[in-house]
Amino acid sequence: MVVKTEADLLEIGTKGTSSQVTQVSSEKASPLYAVIDLGSNSFHMLITRVVADSVQTIDKVKRKVRLASGLDRDNKLNEQAFARGLECLSFFAERLQDIPTANIRIVATATLRIATNADDFLLQAQKILGHNIELITGQQEAEHIYLGVAHTSCASSKKLVLDIGGASTEIVVGTGFNSQKAISLNMGCVTFRQQYFTEDIISIANFDKAISAASQLLSPIVEEYKKLGWQSVLGGSGTMQALAEILAFQNKPSTITLSFMREVQEQILQFNTIQEITIGGLSSERTPVICSGLAILIALFDNLKIESLTLASGALREGLLYEMLPDMRLINIRERTLNSLISRFHIDKEHGERVKCQTRYLYQKFLPMMQAQDDNVLSILLAACSLHEIGLLLEFKKHQQHGAYIVEQADLPGFSSEERQLLVMLIQQQKSDISIDVITNQRLVSVEDAKRLLMLFRLAIILCHRRRDDILPQYKLKVSQKGAGISFPAQWLKQHPLIADELKQEDGYLQSLNLTIKYSTD
Repeated sequence: MVVKTEADLLEIGTKGTSSQVTQVSSEKASPLYAVIDLGSNSFHMLITRVVADSVQTIDKVKRKVRLASGLDRDNKLNEQAFARGLECLSFFAERLQDIPTANIRIVATATLRIATNADDFLLQAQKILGHNIELITGQQEAEHIYLGVAHTSCASSKKLVLDIGGASTEIVVGTGFNSQKAISLNMGCVTFRQQYFTEDIISIANFDKAISAASQLLSPIVEEYKKLGWQSVLGGSGTMQALAEILAFQNKPSTITLSFMREVQEQILQFNTIQEITIGGLSSERTPVICSGLAILIALFDNLKIESLTLASGALREGLLYEMLPDMRLINIRERTLNSLISRFHIDKEHGERVKCQTRYLYQKFLPMMQAQDDNVLSILLAACSLHEIGLLLEFKKHQQHGAYIVEQADLPGFSSEERQLLVMLIQQQKSDISIDVITNQRLVSVEDAKRLLMLFRLAIILCHRRRDDILPQYKLKVSQKGAGISFPAQWLKQHPLIADELKQEDGYLQSLNLTIKYSTD
């Protein structure tokens, strides 16, 4: 092409600029985000998209590369580990092609911090992926793990966050989105397996050596962390997930304690080698590093005097992801989750607010009868109000069962497994027959508290059946250990015979809970 005039040049420049602007705009508008974590044990890729101001996971890819096991005595990665890592990244590269560069974050962690030939590996890895890889420090890793927990958990109190990786363990204390003290120690489930469970032999002596070695690494920082203090302890690494899966298999709450870990240790000691381990709920994928990970976690509990640990749903990848997304610190995690579900399942938000209003009033009246009197229980109850009609998108018939299934299977950032169980129970039992078995399946509150929460939840739904704020009159409520009595204006009950009949039927349903609901007129 021959350019003849300045106008021609201007036209070409304008076209080029327009194309570039369009490309940049489309990249910025893309809802897709990707995070890759080159861990010491596994390489992970998380791909998400933003839907209704919330995060929807559309793909997760995990490969057991066991990079740390490829380090020799001089901390050089051997050829086999080198090849395993690069092969894995060649798989990941395919999936990154359609995601804007600005929406991709790739980090390398502990093993590549200490490997003497890490530069060679990272150079080849970046060529394969076509994107920059950030080699983060131990403190940066710890801080991003903390952010992952903060973005996906609802605990607002000061929290201690633990993460046991393949070659490092991160320990963080913080409040909200701010970490107060973050540290990374050079001990991990892969490196400790190589050092203290050589040839995969299981013995009490091997366990004791591993626990003692972890305790020695912890000793310089223990007093400082104890002085900082915390109200809750959370963790989400593979070792903790493995222990939570064992607890779930035993139909127990997924709260990890030192006594439970000692029980698991005793079970493991019945076997001679790691390959022989068979424990209900423990998957074959998690078995190879369960001994070393357990030893480190026992040392953490012993030295930091931890009473219990709750499983977190986020860690390093979530910390990196949420910090890429706009405004994710501005909205409470539960509120964001609920708003997303309300939007995606076309729930009547106004009616949910109406039911919440009645539920708050009833809850305050029933509160003196409750064993658990904390704001978290009320928060879960109000979340059930927001979501109680989620199953209507499928069909009205058995909508409460459909709704319970959706909530049971959905991603629920901000809700622990026990909190989800209570939420599912309330939605599933919101009307008609009541199953005691479903009530006892949840473990967040006592059975008696669960019965009362269900009673007032069902009552609030009945009272709001007209779906109008100006219909429900002022009524008087008396509660007791046996149930509740409601007194309505006489004319109102005559004008609402269906609600009156539903209250009468409800008294029959509540008999299975040894509770009663009676109504009368002034």
